[in-house]
Amino acid sequence: MEIDTKQNVSQEILLKAFRHMMLAKATADVYEENRNITKYVHSTSRGHEAIQLAAAYQLTPEDWVSPYYRDESLLLGMGFEPYELMLQLLAKAGDPFSGGRSYYSHPSSLREDLPKIIHQSSATGMQAIPTTGVAQGIKYLQEFNLKTFKNNPVVICSLGDNSVTEGEVSEAFQFAALHQLPIIFLVQDNEWGISVTKEEARTSDAYDFVAGFTGMNRMRVDGTDFEASFSAMKKAVDFVRSERKPMVVCASTVLIGHHTSGVRREFYRDEADLEKHRAKDPGNILRSRLLEEGTDEDLLKQIEKKARLEVEQAFQKAIAAEEPNPGSVEDHVFAPTPITEEVGERTPANQEKIVMVDAAIHAIQEIMWKHPEALLYGQDVGERIGGVFRETVTLGKKFGNRRVFNTAIQEAYIIGSTVGMSAVGLKPIVEVQFADYIYPAINQLVTEISKSCYLSQGKFPVSTLIRVPTGAYGGGGPYHSGSVESMLANIKGIKIAYPSNAADFKGLLKAAYYDPNPVIMLEHKGLYWSKVPGTEEAKTIEPAEDYILPFGIGNIILEADDTETERGRTMLLVTYGMGVYWAKEAAKNFPGRVEIIDLRTLVPLDEKLVYERTKLHGKCLVLTEEQINNSFAEAFAQRISKNCFQHLDLPVEAMGSLNVPAVPINLILEKEMLPNAEKVALKIEELLNS
Repeated sequence: MEIDTKQNVSQEILLKAFRHMMLAKATADVYEENRNITKYVHSTSRGHEAIQLAAAYQLTPEDWVSPYYRDESLLLGMGFEPYELMLQLLAKAGDPFSGGRSYYSHPSSLREDLPKIIHQSSATGMQAIPTTGVAQGIKYLQEFNLKTFKNNPVVICSLGDNSVTEGEVSEAFQFAALHQLPIIFLVQDNEWGISVTKEEARTSDAYDFVAGFTGMNRMRVDGTDFEASFSAMKKAVDFVRSERKPMVVCASTVLIGHHTSGVRREFYRDEADLEKHRAKDPGNILRSRLLEEGTDEDLLKQIEKKARLEVEQAFQKAIAAEEPNPGSVEDHVFAPTPITEEVGERTPANQEKIVMVDAAIHAIQEIMWKHPEALLYGQDVGERIGGVFRETVTLGKKFGNRRVFNTAIQEAYIIGSTVGMSAVGLKPIVEVQFADYIYPAINQLVTEISKSCYLSQGKFPVSTLIRVPTGAYGGGGPYHSGSVESMLANIKGIKIAYPSNAADFKGLLKAAYYDPNPVIMLEHKGLYWSKVPGTEEAKTIEPAEDYILPFGIGNIILEADDTETERGRTMLLVTYGMGVYWAKEAAKNFPGRVEIIDLRTLVPLDEKLVYERTKLHGKCLVLTEEQINNSFAEAFAQRISKNCFQHLDLPVEAMGSLNVPAVPINLILEKEMLPNAEKVALKIEELLNS
């Protein structure tokens, strides 16, 4: 897209930009002069001021923007004051973004008078997917008339040039172009990626790179020239606001300051390179332009002097501000959930039993009829086949391809986009086709989703439901049979359910939908249809539509005989998922002597119930399908031992699969690797006879 860089920009806007540039320069200077006080790592916008301010001046309070860590000028231009930014710089309690938990220029904001900002992380390029999810969500809101806007909202995702080489950025480009989303990817190209030059890092700039994404509009601009940048950003924003199509703006900038306060320019740049960049200082360029147009030089000097004074005063005020209360460190890990009690009919009269897969389909159907903000997407979940396990069958036909739709093979986008969708008030239900393929999405789960509520001080919990078919049976082989709960449980800030029967599945899925936090539903493929021998009891009477089962409540599915317990002849077996059926079958060999708890959810975990029953029986086994070493089950067994030590007859043990890297496809080898009822019975016998 061609732009006219000679459009006149009003004197008022030019002077406003000059003032903000002088504020940005003064902040960088004051931070550098006070290195002993600004002890936390930070980056400044020196050299990027023109394009950032030009972008900021186009935005309205209905727009959304995701700055990256060098975007303090963007924040100043949007309306944030230096003092507010400094509170984050110094990690003070009053930091309006994270309460002292995150780095400088890592904002999150829901202020009514300013554009909105979802949680921003430091991982380069990772904001592209969540921010594209915001644009996806806005398009959905407008298509279904779920919200009215004064003006069509525009989304801006700001990126450094080297982050464009990240694969997840390409996933965002692909989805935005394919679905024609109202988003601008503003790429600020200063030719450096820490100490990596553009020649070392990439074959082209972002403008040339995105040429292959059909449907993506693009433009180049000199990002050091404020007038050119203002004209370009006005044209880009006006275009996206009216046409509702995506745009990449590739802005050439310079890096005048350090990469960060910790990686200083003198570490890796020579004087010639620094002089080349200083020659394009946006503040000097704008000053010269203003003088050429007849602006009084004394006025510019006065603006610069006042900016320095304002920054110095703000800095001293920020230094004196209160530190966070240590007692607040665990606040906002999760947003409070309204689902705290089991409600509704679990076993309505005159109802037939259903399989687990149907329980999920019916639950989602009931949710989607009731809640227009609910939508479902993932690989192959659409109307054509309704999921490779038929786990979404009929939903596409009932709700149409704008609410139930297929995506490309983009696990990172599928999961990460829910951040933005949730931020605008939607409730995405998404699916990863197999647990083995969740790994490409781990960046988004760890970096964006799990930390969003905590680092935004509760402003942006990610309300999403992620379905993950898991588990081994029937020769599924090494890439379709894996268990991943230990890895997921180690990601703090997400909840995990693992139902073992249809009634629990439906109740937990409803609870997950109404929970404002990210929830992963681990769904054992072998239990979907109860085709695996011994899993007939996974079929249950279908609960009523109003049935909801809260997270964190374990279920005693088999009680030991009181007389046997009094004689000290019983034990507790704690498990979940397919382990429930191995345990129940094995326990038949020891009538009255084995109590079984089905955990139902792994995060939160019903530790209280487990500890109480362990103390009663004195012996405990934790059973999992996962490879046992360093597993969730092994860690939980240790906690049980610690909390119940004085009541134990034996150390708490954990049992699971053999410690091999994958599930073999050969059925004989698969059987050898996995637990089963026979193996569990031998372990029970060993514990009871010890």
